Amino acid sequence: MDEALLPDGLVGGLMVCGTGSEVGKSALVTGICRLLSRHGVSVAPFKGQNMSLNSWVTRDGAEIGRAQGVQALAAGAEPEAAMNPILLKPTGDRTSQVIVMGKPWAHLDAVEYRDARRELAPVVLRALGDLRARFDVVICEGAGSPAEINLLDGDLVNLGIAHAAGLPALVVGDIDRGGVLASLYGTVALLPDHLREMVRAFVINKFRGDPEILAPGLEELERRSGVPTIGVVPWVGGLGLDAEDSLALQGGQDLAPDRSASRCAGVDVAVVRFPRLSNFTDLDALGIEPAASVRMVESPGALGDPDLVVLPGTKTTIEDLDWLRRTGLAAAIAERSRRPGGAVVLGICGGYQMLGTRIVDMVESTRGEVAGLGWLGVETVFDVEKTVCRRIGAAVGPAAGPLAGEEVEGYEIHHGRTRLIGGAPGEAWLELRSTTTSGGCSEMEGAADLAGAVFGTSLHGLLESDGIRRALLRLVARHRGRDLTATPGDASFAAARVGRLDALADLVGDHLDTRALGELISEGGETNARHYTGAVGQ
Repeated sequence: MDEALLPDGLVGGLMVCGTGSEVGKSALVTGICRLLSRHGVSVAPFKGQNMSLNSWVTRDGAEIGRAQGVQALAAGAEPEAAMNPILLKPTGDRTSQVIVMGKPWAHLDAVEYRDARRELAPVVLRALGDLRARFDVVICEGAGSPAEINLLDGDLVNLGIAHAAGLPALVVGDIDRGGVLASLYGTVALLPDHLREMVRAFVINKFRGDPEILAPGLEELERRSGVPTIGVVPWVGGLGLDAEDSLALQGGQDLAPDRSASRCAGVDVAVVRFPRLSNFTDLDALGIEPAASVRMVESPGALGDPDLVVLPGTKTTIEDLDWLRRTGLAAAIAERSRRPGGAVVLGICGGYQMLGTRIVDMVESTRGEVAGLGWLGVETVFDVEKTVCRRIGAAVGPAAGPLAGEEVEGYEIHHGRTRLIGGAPGEAWLELRSTTTSGGCSEMEGAADLAGAVFGTSLHGLLESDGIRRALLRLVARHRGRDLTATPGDASFAAARVGRLDALADLVGDHLDTRALGELISEGGETNARHYTGAVGQ
């Protein structure tokens, strides 16, 4: 590993852009942050504007993109709002909830948001300047492609920010998709001169094959573009990092990162893939369990005869409930779960709200009162004020059954307030307390019908708690009246995540020219962190 080639006392910054979405920007930033942290560098991640339905709740109750939360963990830093000052959470094809410095700010369509960017640019630059004043190095992540020339005016996330802050940039391309050399060359060719000069290096990602065969192409790419390639990162499966959005699921339906034939004999978990699926990283922890096989389903035909059905979070609860009924999945799940020894059902956040008797929403959908599935005796009323808090506690009481006593930790993030009303099965089964300063969280939470094997909770991250995850798998197996061919393991999800972060750092150290990487980062230290060179945009 070339980690030793990183200079001591490293100070500066770097922008990591990509030729498009899902080419490896987030992973590369995560790996660089981890590598620098292991080298003793005080480092922070930054993404000026993120569009994602996967969130992270900070210790003080701010909402940021999930990727920046994980990058902060990789950096050994506490996640905070400044690391992702603007988070866009899509609520439709052209509309998003806009989160600014961790708090809801507005609900805008694409045109309205474009007009709002001028007002938001100083917020982004202040956040970046604040991080640079407090950390030795800030590693910034771009979004999509920096060469979207129709969007350069008012750019809040790519080279416009790099130019304003005096940061050099590298561009990463995914060779597994094909056409990577043309994509890299085309990216810099489309840029205006002042932004083109910010691009100082290329990185090739997800390479399969002999690097010597690629070498002539990289030499010609540098001759034509003037930009050297400082690393070729091989394709590596099984890292299982928290994905930023549901684009990451399009390559396949199996969520477990290192599936093998023997693992598929365990508990069959079917996760409903809602159109506005959010925080699907709730299921990541099942990927380390030898007793679990996790798959996404979108139709009754794909449902099969699962052991556990998960209704995950969604940004549009009522619209996705309509979809669940319209596709026939609601009826199919009911049929599989209502029969003796049928599937266990777990609803999380939006999925939990659907399990109740009614939903009253004049905030997100403005549809008013809508009937829920009626499987739990709860109702949800949407409030303008958003609950965002971290929680710890335990499963308690008769409703928790064999899960009782297991400790849990996670976070809540929702407009809907769900409460027990009776008239249908269900008792509270979690006792939680807030660990944030935002408050707004009740003592008892969730609802469970142990006899009907239906569980609901607003707590994201529940399954990251090792004890309750394994207890749930054992409960499912017993309810289904069979023995597990593979028992729940003893691996810690937190330890598995650390191992994956270190594996990413190893990839960066082994396959990037770390001396060149350190020089680029140092160039970003030549600009005073508190005084920027210009305005964002063209």
